[in-house]
Amino acid sequence: MSDQLTFERENRERIQAVENSFGPSGKPLYQTGRILMGEGRLIKQGRRKQEMKVFFLFNDVLVYGSIILNWNKNQKIIPLEDIMLEDMEDGALRNQWLIRTPRKSFFVSAPSHEEKQAWMQHIQDCRDKLLQGGSRQPGSNFAVSWIPDQTSYKCMRCLNKFSVTKRRHHCRKCGFLVCNSCSKQRELIDHIHPTKRLRVCSLCYIRKEEDVSRSRGDSTGKNSSEDDDLAPSSDEGEKEEEEIMQFDLPSTWLDSRRGTWGHMNSYVNPGPVKHRPHSSIT
Repeated sequence: MSDQLTFERENRERIQAVENSFGPSGKPLYQTGRILMGEGRLIKQGRRKQEMKVFFLFNDVLVYGSIILNWNKNQKIIPLEDIMLEDMEDGALRNQWLIRTPRKSFFVSAPSHEEKQAWMQHIQDCRDKLLQGGSRQPGSNFAVSWIPDQTSYKCMRCLNKFSVTKRRHHCRKCGFLVCNSCSKQRELIDHIHPTKRLRVCSLCYIRKEEDVSRSRGDSTGKNSSEDDDLAPSSDEGEKEEEEIMQFDLPSTWLDSRRGTWGHMNSYVNPGPVKHRPHSSIT
């Protein structure tokens, strides 16, 4: 019993430290039954550039944010039931994989293949255990990953070159880079936003209209009013002031069989912590 109480106290202190790292703008993270399983830094492919982010894996959510000196900001919280992982071969990023969620999908990269495998396995195992009880249902619709701005200098629909006046935009249905002329339509994509009509390219809009026509025998549709190009699935709201950090620290994981923390040398399956807690968390 004393070991269990010690573990719970130290786990709460660790979660409190994560909360404090985000300052007053972060949401509270501690709640009964939540356990901090691991943390580390990964490179995330943003719309405009690759950025170092700090990630915290809990037994029910994945939290990440930007790094500013010794502080974190732009806190994002993703329920594990809403996550799907896809292994990817090396491309623009080495040791990369895709994290898919209903509102946003993005590529992340670890400093080594071993650390990539550990992150993917820990996330998947925590998600599987969370869903075993049946009280939570896995997500079924996921946002597409966006093609980074620098990968195309032409609209991927009309093939006209982008310029100062012909800006890049992203279709929320296919993730392609398109110009404003090729993405004037708006569509409700409820797994990204329940009420906001989002920018879609002309081809995706035509396909949608064809689907509606086939299902309803109706070929008419309405365009919503012009909307800004920001959406919950984009990185455009993040400022450019982030300081890019190096992989100077390895990820750390909770060894739930012994109740200890340490550097990741090999993957340790995250078993049920409450059965065998230990007071020697370092």
